Amino acid sequence: MTFEIIGTDAGDARVTWYPAATGARLVLAVSHGAGGGIEARDLQALADVLPRHGVTVALVEQPWRVAGKKVAPAPKTLDVGWRGIWPALVKPGLPVISGGRSAGARVACRTAVELGAAAVLALSFPLHPPGRPEKSRAGELLGSGVPTLVVQGGNDPFGKPEEFPAGPFELVEVAYGDHGFAVPKRAATTQEQAVTVITDAVVKWAGSLA
Repeated sequence: MTFEIIGTDAGDARVTWYPAATGARLVLAVSHGAGGGIEARDLQALADVLPRHGVTVALVEQPWRVAGKKVAPAPKTLDVGWRGIWPALVKPGLPVISGGRSAGARVACRTAVELGAAAVLALSFPLHPPGRPEKSRAGELLGSGVPTLVVQGGNDPFGKPEEFPAGPFELVEVAYGDHGFAVPKRAATTQEQAVTVITDAVVKWAGSLA
């Protein structure tokens, strides 16, 4: 694991690199949501598992998070930060999967074509604000313009899997999972099994890209 501070027009961002064990063929760059950091269970699991499968993982902390702020800025500012980070992500000379959880997934979708991403990984895509299905953000997902995988909790208040429209993306459901992929203790699926669903799906999908 190595750390890198990258200056952007939105401030300093930080990338934590988890190099592939051998024969890296892809970089998976994933950022956090608007209410948390790279300590999220799904991001940490991907950083642990994907390097064993030829994928270097870059966990990206947006400038607002590095600066210690508790509230994310406007979407356009998040996009500015992501654009500023991108040159460091492509520096290894490998195809880059642009990814993120929640707000980070929206950023990845909005900027994928512009930045030349090989694909998009959308974790807990916030299809709409909780209880406000009329405020759909489906257009961002449908407009990613590259191969896209959505991994969504079956009980995500920001959009359950069955609420997603048909479109040019794959969707994997994490049964019982909420927006952070937490599952109730009474669920038939354990927390460990839920996280394995995420990592297995991303390993399989990433393998189909290279």
